[in-house]
Amino acid sequence: MVKRVAAIDCGTNSVRLLIADIDEMSEISDLTRQMRIVRLGEGVDQTGRLAPAAIERTRLALADYAADIAKSGVDAARMVATSASRDAENAADFRAMVFDTLGFEPEVITGDEEARLSFAGAVRGLAAQSPFLVVDIGGGSTEFVLGAVGAADDVDAALSVDIGCVRMTERHLRADPPTPEQVAAAEADITAAVDRALAAVRGARARTLVGLAGSVTTVAALALGLPEYDPRRIHRARISAADVAKVTADLLAKTAEQRLASPVMHPGRADVIGAGALILRIIVERSGADSVIASESDILDGIALSLA
Repeated sequence: MVKRVAAIDCGTNSVRLLIADIDEMSEISDLTRQMRIVRLGEGVDQTGRLAPAAIERTRLALADYAADIAKSGVDAARMVATSASRDAENAADFRAMVFDTLGFEPEVITGDEEARLSFAGAVRGLAAQSPFLVVDIGGGSTEFVLGAVGAADDVDAALSVDIGCVRMTERHLRADPPTPEQVAAAEADITAAVDRALAAVRGARARTLVGLAGSVTTVAALALGLPEYDPRRIHRARISAADVAKVTADLLAKTAEQRLASPVMHPGRADVIGAGALILRIIVERSGADSVIASESDILDGIALSLA
């Protein structure tokens, strides 16, 4: 029996929707997969609060998603909210807005649950050596998950740390392009968090590194030299450590306007992609991996599977 589900992932930088049919073998058939850059977590690292303008940007995106969900006749829906809404003092205002817009409340999940959902979505059907170390680089946090196959129940260890492309940009990389001193400060901050996470999840046991979310897929698209953003070519592409380092150095040397000249760059990511790439580069280096597999399947797929 096929079940139609709607999954919404609301992070620090983007809010995304997946409407899909899932069969009895847990195979996912996409009906629509959408993303809006809403920057919900703008300023949260400094103020501890969600800005009214950020909540309104998110409301407008969710209103459109609600219309799509209603037209699709889904059997079940779930919205997961992650780093920014966990950290904010006024998270209750955000939850009330979501209920008014969608008709159901978001689940403000823990970093551990976020990691498990990301893992379930990322490695489903992945033909590579396990254990897998899955890293999900978001706007406000990065999740590290070690596990064997393709379900949340197969996770051995998981940890969420407060390094993300928006948080690190706002905290350190304020110049455009960032100065060498700013990059060095970000590197120190990121390295400390990455080393702590790798030790906690025993990342040295991993045989394959898998990277998720927009920072990783954008780095992959740039490394592959794509003429346009093509999820089919990016999904499960293996990017060498040397190419990750090269792309990161290039991004950090450019202004946001110069980054926008790339045909694969989403306009809402140009100002924070340098920090996202730097996080990825340091994870690759500190884990000892010689490459990273980029995955277009992530927490959205994990949320969808949880509804099936």
